[in-house]
Amino acid sequence: MRKVILSIVGLLFIVGAFLYAQKLIADKKRPKPVPKKVVKTVYTDTITNTTIPIVVPANGNLVAKRRVELYAEVQGIFRGSNKLFRPGQKYRQGETLIRIDAAEYRASVQAAKSNLYNSIAAIMPDLRLDFPEIYPKWQNYLNRFDINKTIPTLPEMTTEKEKYFITGRGIVSSYYNVKNQEQRLVKYTIQAPFSGILTEALVTEGSLVRNGQKLGEFIDDSVYEMEVALSKTYATLLKVGEKVTLNNLENTEAFSGTVSRVNGSIDPTTQTITAYIEVKDNRLKEGMYLEAQLNAKNEENAIEISRNLLLESEEIFVVRDSILDLIDVKPVYFSDKKVVLKNIPDGTIILSKPVPGAYAGMAVKAFGTEDKEDKKETSAKDSLNTKK
Repeated sequence: MRKVILSIVGLLFIVGAFLYAQKLIADKKRPKPVPKKVVKTVYTDTITNTTIPIVVPANGNLVAKRRVELYAEVQGIFRGSNKLFRPGQKYRQGETLIRIDAAEYRASVQAAKSNLYNSIAAIMPDLRLDFPEIYPKWQNYLNRFDINKTIPTLPEMTTEKEKYFITGRGIVSSYYNVKNQEQRLVKYTIQAPFSGILTEALVTEGSLVRNGQKLGEFIDDSVYEMEVALSKTYATLLKVGEKVTLNNLENTEAFSGTVSRVNGSIDPTTQTITAYIEVKDNRLKEGMYLEAQLNAKNEENAIEISRNLLLESEEIFVVRDSILDLIDVKPVYFSDKKVVLKNIPDGTIILSKPVPGAYAGMAVKAFGTEDKEDKKETSAKDSLNTKK
């Protein structure tokens, strides 16, 4: 019985091995599946060379074109005026910004004027006797002398005798001493040199002001300047009077400016040249950050594409008969996102968007052509079915 069972198992094993061998032979003869060739679809653009304006971006902060730092040249108590001395306060040209108490010093000026008047009056009898020809002009000077006003200029001394006589009496030195005191008296009042706004106030009414102390800052809020640093490449391209477009960071407001000055020297450290853009607008404030677009030059027979399309070897991909190829180009200007190229013939088909893994000789299909090919295949199948 045992031999029968082993015989049956052996027979089944032989049959199974035979069937498995037949299966292996059949699989070996079956043709391997051919992978379907994948053709990438790409976005293309046809080249037409035109004139490309080279626009140089720059940025900076606005600074008032006219600015005055207010300092005290005298000492005294700060007295109030018609307007409070506070940041944001506007003044017209000629209005009093700061008034320092000058009562004590004004009294000493009046005393000096009185002494000068007395000195001139004391020599009048001598002038009448010894110099009758010059007596009338000095008498006229005394008549015009007003102690409450600025002293008039001394009469012109025409002869040597007159000069020696007047100078010997100490009148000339007394006159210039009074003029010096009058000039100092004016410094107790600071007036607005132009119409503008107070941006900084470091003292308040009633405080003691010391000689040399900074009092505040006053600016003209109608005209601003922006300082920008540009590459030395554009040193010969920038022109005074050229119009400039400026935008804020949010790109919601646009302003028009003009190149007012261009520095004559290049910074040896950064190799940049400084230009100043003047801009006028009621919406502007000092310290505002703006971006400027400077029209440097116009490049003839050039194109502008994305920087992602330019390879490090200064080549770009073109499409020739549905095959990618490389051509040499000449970059003439780089911006943050764009590059201006030359030496590309009109009618050349280039990639308008980068293709990952692209290489020369790669088969591609331009976007939009696959629909046309599908329509051709569909129409061909329909015609075959109609013939059948």
